[in-house]
Amino acid sequence: MLSSQPAQAFTRDSKVAARQRLFGAKHVDKRTGKVNPSKIILSWFGVSGFAMAFRGTVVLLDAWVPRGLTSGYVPTTPRELAQLEPEAIFIGHGHFDHAGDAAQIAAASGAVVVGTPQQCEQIRGQAMPGQQIRTRPVGDEADEPGTRYDVKVAGIDISVMAHVHSAPKLPDLEDPSRPLFTVPGLCSLVKYHPTLKDLHHLGSHLTDSEGGTLLYQFRGGSTAITWHDSSGPIPESAPGLEEDLRGLPATTVQVGAVQGFNQYTNGLRDPRLYMAALRPRVFVPTHHDNWMPLITTYGSAYERPLATEIARLPPASRPDLRFLRDPQDYLNPARLTF
Repeated sequence: MLSSQPAQAFTRDSKVAARQRLFGAKHVDKRTGKVNPSKIILSWFGVSGFAMAFRGTVVLLDAWVPRGLTSGYVPTTPRELAQLEPEAIFIGHGHFDHAGDAAQIAAASGAVVVGTPQQCEQIRGQAMPGQQIRTRPVGDEADEPGTRYDVKVAGIDISVMAHVHSAPKLPDLEDPSRPLFTVPGLCSLVKYHPTLKDLHHLGSHLTDSEGGTLLYQFRGGSTAITWHDSSGPIPESAPGLEEDLRGLPATTVQVGAVQGFNQYTNGLRDPRLYMAALRPRVFVPTHHDNWMPLITTYGSAYERPLATEIARLPPASRPDLRFLRDPQDYLNPARLTF
């Protein structure tokens, strides 16, 4: 674990401007940049990445602004995310589309990176010469799914649980869901053509390793936000995980990945099983946008299949669906203010 001061000093005005843009001007003090402590605000910046103001404490959930095959599709930059001066960056897993900007943002802002020891080591190794990155390792890549750690980071009570990454499996004949195939969103390749810099960035992170997969529950007052940037095949890979997830305190809002490798044979069964276990009042889908146009599509393609899958849950346990559409819901805090 390394201690450091931010490698890049931002002005108070830059922090205020960044926070007002991502969290809404009415929730941010224009003199100090403090965010309304009575609110929990999430601002989506692509894939499963969110800037979150949790009762006044600013953190990031994952750290990658999508780019490479496109440029400018998501209207922010790693620099602007660093200007938020987040206190921590929570990593769900270490693949490039979740942690590719973590080193840059952490080095510039001084935020502590939270993840498995393997994820923290990988991110420290991506620092530029002379930069130091603070980390808070939790658990281990080898932890069995369901292994839980209760920690406090930046003053927030958090449960961190090992779970499983998305993976393709044979059709589940006992709990079948309609396979989901989508048409790639190729129009973005034309409208948001890539720069050489962004292509190089993508290429340099394609081999980033997973380093384990973590689910986080953030608790404050009567509210619990549960976030996971992948939804794995529970019945095949972790049959005891559903019970472990049920052991967490009640979830108010679940922010969970819906796009995954298993959708081609088992549709959105896996996200539904996470919902069934966590029993949220509100479900917010993530990892369903056009972040890699050759293999992804626009989030709107998931809206109807997701609503159909939620309807399979018992009526009393169906969450309200707070759907996010790209690109209009990027940096749209009004959509996720609680």
